[in-house]
Amino acid sequence: MATEDVENRPVLGTPDDFPDRPERRGRFVVHVVIGVLVAIIAGGWGYVMWSMTGGNTGAVPQVVSFVVDRPDEAEIIFEVSKPDDRVAICRIRAVDVNHAEVGSREVRIPAGAGSKQLKERLDTSAQAASVHIQSCHLV
Repeated sequence: MATEDVENRPVLGTPDDFPDRPERRGRFVVHVVIGVLVAIIAGGWGYVMWSMTGGNTGAVPQVVSFVVDRPDEAEIIFEVSKPDDRVAICRIRAVDVNHAEVGSREVRIPAGAGSKQLKERLDTSAQAASVHIQSCHLV
């Protein structure tokens, strides 16, 4: 062999260098199966994330402010936008510095104005670090 041929050859050889190795069949099928599994897993993960956020609830909450200056109480001001003719139920939740729940309750927002600002007090079992709206849905 010429030196040029040796320099241009792959270091590990070519498939022709291994005649006793069986041909690889079914690669397309394996790739299709892997693709289907990935699609199922991605779809499942998307559904889980969608359901964790309540899906499309129709009631959109937004925290305006919260106060956590007492160890037995927290206060939150939030706004909920919803259809005028529907009632909404929102769950407010207070958590401590370790994100453990120290208080929660549900607030019923009656039918009426589509956008309503509310101020709620929440009893807590320990000092809260923050207060947020865990979920809000129409009933």
